Amino acid sequence: MNRAFSRKKDKTWMHTPEALSKHFIPYNAKFLGSTEVEQPKGTEVVRDAVRKLKFARHIKKSEGQKIPKVELQISIYGVKILEPKTKEVQHNCQLHRISFCADDKTDKRIFTFICKDSESNKHLCYVFDSEKCAEEITLTIGQAFDLAYRKFLESGGKDVETRKQIAGLQKRIQDLETENMELKNKVQDLENQLRITQVSTSPAGSMTPKSPSTDIFDMIPFSPISHQSSMPTRNGTQPPPVPSRSTEIKRDLFGAEPFDPFNCGAADFPPDIQSKLDEMQRQRWRGSKWD
Repeated sequence: MNRAFSRKKDKTWMHTPEALSKHFIPYNAKFLGSTEVEQPKGTEVVRDAVRKLKFARHIKKSEGQKIPKVELQISIYGVKILEPKTKEVQHNCQLHRISFCADDKTDKRIFTFICKDSESNKHLCYVFDSEKCAEEITLTIGQAFDLAYRKFLESGGKDVETRKQIAGLQKRIQDLETENMELKNKVQDLENQLRITQVSTSPAGSMTPKSPSTDIFDMIPFSPISHQSSMPTRNGTQPPPVPSRSTEIKRDLFGAEPFDPFNCGAADFPPDIQSKLDEMQRQRWRGSKWD
């Protein structure tokens, strides 16, 4: 596993200089991950890193996890690692921070590079799996190095500061994009929660009436405004309505009038029974008069 980038003038590269200097070259690959290494370069360094990440990926694969796919964008400014569908930048490895790049001669699908992290200043080894383009990706990164070095010589070193400023702006843009994505996810979560709350609540106008409060003896306080029949009892049922007095004669299910001894004629009973009924009628009249 080794790839040395010679800067021979007669070397033939795969891409035009404009493609790498003004645009980028995209590749698709599987990302095995990244791990910290002690040295910025070396064949044995990357070989140990590959062995370590392969073992970790084998364990995750046995647990049912698939190797994530990524998109690589290679230019003279660096190597960007993006999520293929959303185009979200996962890692932005600036070219001047990449110290070593190699493809595996024993496993032609594997390629890797070492980059110094801008925040922790640690050297991280990134390992990828590409079934057909591992060597081509490695050569493309080598061509980007070659073009960047030529621009450095042509500008007398001034181009390095420009690239650093551009790299700083790109890092700021990446942070803002990540923050924007997090805010979008939070807004989406809030909208989903609000939608669930609106569905679970009852619509306007269908609110259930509140039960009247009770006193210390667990009794409903008397209110002269509220009608007795409209006040629910303790168990939530309505009290039976007060029967209203009516002068209308009610009949039974056979159509006959109910028996009333006080409304019967005098000739219907014997004299002794009729006298007792008359006396009861008078007592009833007196009682209703005093009431």
